[in-house]
Parts: sequence; structure tokens; C-alpha cells
Amino acid sequence: MRERWPLVMIAVVVVMIAFGVYALLTGPEPVDASPRARRSSAPVRSAGGPPAAPAPAPTLLPAETPPPVDPSAQVAPTGQAPPPAASQTAAQDGPEVVATRYFTAWQAGDFTTMAGLVDNPPADFADRHRRFSADLRIASLSLSPGALRRQGGEAAEMPFQGVREVTGLGRWPFSSVLRLASRDGAWRVLWAPETLHPSLKDGGSLRLKEAQVKRPSTLTREGLPFPPDSRAGDYVTGLDATVVTLKLEEAPSGRVLLATPTPPQSGTRSTISQKVQAAAARALDGVGQPSAIVAVDARSGQVRAVADTLGGRRAFNGLYPPGSAFKVVTSAALFGTGLTPESPVACPGSYTIPNARTFTNDGGADHGAVTLTTAFALSCNTTFVRQTYERLRDDRLRAEAADRFGFREKPGLSFCRIRPYKDFNELGSDAIGQNSVQASPLCMAEVAAAVASGVWKPAIMTDTPPADAPAQVPLDGGVVSGLRAMMGAVVTRGTAAQAGLPSGTAGKTGTAEVAGARSHAWFIGYRGDLAFAVLVQNGGTGGGVAAPIAARFLKAL
Repeated sequence: MRERWPLVMIAVVVVMIAFGVYALLTGPEPVDASPRARRSSAPVRSAGGPPAAPAPAPTLLPAETPPPVDPSAQVAPTGQAPPPAASQTAAQDGPEVVATRYFTAWQAGDFTTMAGLVDNPPADFADRHRRFSADLRIASLSLSPGALRRQGGEAAEMPFQGVREVTGLGRWPFSSVLRLASRDGAWRVLWAPETLHPSLKDGGSLRLKEAQVKRPSTLTREGLPFPPDSRAGDYVTGLDATVVTLKLEEAPSGRVLLATPTPPQSGTRSTISQKVQAAAARALDGVGQPSAIVAVDARSGQVRAVADTLGGRRAFNGLYPPGSAFKVVTSAALFGTGLTPESPVACPGSYTIPNARTFTNDGGADHGAVTLTTAFALSCNTTFVRQTYERLRDDRLRAEAADRFGFREKPGLSFCRIRPYKDFNELGSDAIGQNSVQASPLCMAEVAAAVASGVWKPAIMTDTPPADAPAQVPLDGGVVSGLRAMMGAVVTRGTAAQAGLPSGTAGKTGTAEVAGARSHAWFIGYRGDLAFAVLVQNGGTGGGVAAPIAARFLKAL
């Protein structure tokens, strides 16, 4: 028995090894305990044969469902923090938004914000813009962006139109393109000199040239020489044997982009009256501030006098806020809503437009309950702001000014404008001749002439209107009679009552606020068939400064 024991043990070990091998060969596959599903196999093509059938695709667990891919998303390079989510950056980094911010800042003259949106702006970025405006005498700039054009995922451009007002020359339209590109995940403006104006491309430049040009003399409408020191030398030729001309020229091409209109030619009679011109010129004697008087025949629209120390033909094409002189236009619009000169209105010392700013009268004067005529005569800002807010919020003020009083882009000698308001603060300011309302003295003389004659017509310096002259606009009879009564009250018992104006004069004072400077002083009006406008740049109050000058002018006739 002892001899058999080793043999038995060997047999047991052999049986155990055999059983273990069998279990390994026939047992189930190992179980993958991870939460991931197995990958599907791609089809495998045998050499020269059809692809083998792919394994069934596994079903992803909910936690594995990948988020939708944003094709515009930026992938951060290895080692860098990923960019913010698109929902956080679209508003600030989209090319449309960047372009809009740039144009808004440019329109406001905010060069710091503009430079912050530019990719590597030049060190003198702001100075370039300031020098451009100063050297070319740019009075204002308006911009009209077009539609954005994308150029792939990394670049875009936005064409735009612009209009600059050149002092002494008028409107100067241009077209350019704002280019943008994505830089480090943010959209930036690719600024170049031609963004300012296309003529600056490839080192080009612009220059404003002023010249004294000899011209043959012009006579008054009576066939007489102009009075000495007539202050009309920029408007008619030969008074001092020369006339000042301006020319905006492109270099190095020499192309003229804008030029002074050719004055009347030799030996012909002008529309200027020798007597009226002499009275206007002498009325400005001793006036220390730049100023102008323009007089127009209300029936024909012919200019009878222009005495100008503003320079650069600004009596015709300069743009100035008219202040309360514009209340003539505002009143005409209010008459269309049912108000009359005798309508009761409030004239508090201050008035706040709901959810907007507060407006005040000069000196905070509170006149209580008055008629519209009295509010007009006393130049109540609060009355006209409130009535405009309550009655003219449908853009009727701008339409009245543009359609019936010439405040629009048009051919002719005068310049004036008003823009659609963006909020009630702007509407209230427009109502009293501030904000977007701007006009030349000639434009405001046309307004006074429209009241005197009952018809708005463009002023002319020829016998008949040119072929492209704007059409005349008859005013409603009730509007005309109401405006005449209210303008008469300004002289008899209103803001011009102490100016010494002769009997029969009707008019409106204006004190136009100017940021950082004294107000412009205005007085517009008419006496008989002669309408006129007086402007003293930064002169002070209309009643205290401009109206007495008008009195000297009228008394000399």
C-alpha cells in the first residue's frame, strides 16, 4: 500500500491540471466593469474582396452624449485656457457688434474707445483724426453703415457712407470700408488711413486751399456800386477786386473733390439792394464777435443783403443750433395737432419728460398758466418741450421742419437740417432748437420769409429760381396767421420788447446753448416784405444782443 501512495498523488495532480485547462478553454469572456460601451469596429476590407460586415454600433449612455458642435467655436491651443463660452462673448466679439461700437464712438468723437477696438492702432491714432478735421475745417460728420460681409471665418468688412460738413464748402459725401479680423479669439478693426477717407490710401493726402481770386465787379440791383466795407465780399465779386475761394484737393493726383461755387460774373446786376446792404453792413459795426445779417425779399425769395464777418460764406452754409428761434417751426407743427395761439398751456420753471431729463426756462422763470402766444413771446422752453412730447412723438416735428421749412438735404444756397430723434431727451431738445437742429442764418431768414409771405421758398441770388431749385411750399392759412400773431407778441411784450425794434416788426429771439462756450445770439423776423436773420456767434442772449442789432438794421432802411 505504501508503494502505491506516490502513484495515487501523481494521478490526482494530473486530473486537477486537466480540469483547470478545460475550464480556461470553455469559460465565458471577461466582463468589462467600466461604464463605457465597447467601440464599434470599422468595416474591414479583405484584399480584393468586399468589406466585412461591421459590428453593431453600441448605444451611448446618457452621460456620454456629446454636446452639439458650434462650428464658430475657437479651440484653445494646448496649454492655454479655453475661450469663454460663445453665449458670453458673442455680444462683445461679433464683427457686427464691434463695427457698430466703432461707428458709434467715431460719430461721438470718442477716439479712446475707437483705438481700443483697433488691432495695433498707431500711437497717433487720435491725433490723426483731430488733425484731419482741423486741417480740412470739418464742422460735423454723419455715418451710415452698410451690411456686413464675411470673408471666411476670420475676416469681415462693412462698407459705409459718410457725409462731412466742410466749413465754407458744405456737404462732402464719401464711401469707405471698415475691415475687421479675428485676433486671438476676439474681433478687431483693421484700421488704415483710407478708413478715414479713400483718398488717404497708399500715402495719399487731402488739402484745403484758400485763394484770393480777382473777379470783375458786380453791381447792386439798382445798377449802383456796392457800399464801402459792405462785408459781402465772399458772396459777390469785385468789391475789393478779389474774392476768396476754397478748394478741397486730393494729392498727389490734384483731383478737386469740392470747390467754392463760382460767384456771379462780370458787370451783371445782383439781387442785392444798395440801401439794404448798407444798413446791414453798418448794423455790424462795433460788434466784437463774428456775426452775420441776411435779408430776403419775402415775395420773390431774392437775397437783398448779406453782411458777414463769420467768414467762409457761413451766413449761407454754416451750421449753428438756432435755439428758440426754431420755436417758429415747432409752433407750426403744434398747430397741426389742434393747438391755437389762444390755447391755455403751462409754463413752469422746469419740466421733466417722463423717464427722461428735466428742461428749464431761462433763469428758472415760472410763468404759470398762460396762452400759447404768451409762452412763445416769453420763450418758455418747458411749454414747448412738454407740448412736443405730448403731441409730436410720431416724428411730426421733423416732418414739419423738413417738408415745410427746408430742413432737409436740398440744392440751393442755404443749409439746415434735423434728424430723427432716438429718445425723448433728443425730441425735447429738438423742440427748442438744440440737439440735431442746425441752420445757417440764410435758412432761418427763409423761415421768417415763409411766415411773412405764407409760402416757403428757397432763397436765390438770380432773377428767377434755377432749374433744380426746390419746389415752393404754401403754408396753411391758419398756421400763417397764428405765427404772425405770436411773432408780433415777441416784439410788443416778449423777449424782444426792450430791443428798440420799429413798429410793424415781428420776430423771434433765440439763445442757442453751446457746450463749453457762450450761447449763440439769434433774432429772426420780418417787417413788411423784408425778412431777415441776425446771428452773433457766441454772442450771448438773443433778446439782449441780436435783437438790438436787428433794430439798428431796420431803422437804417
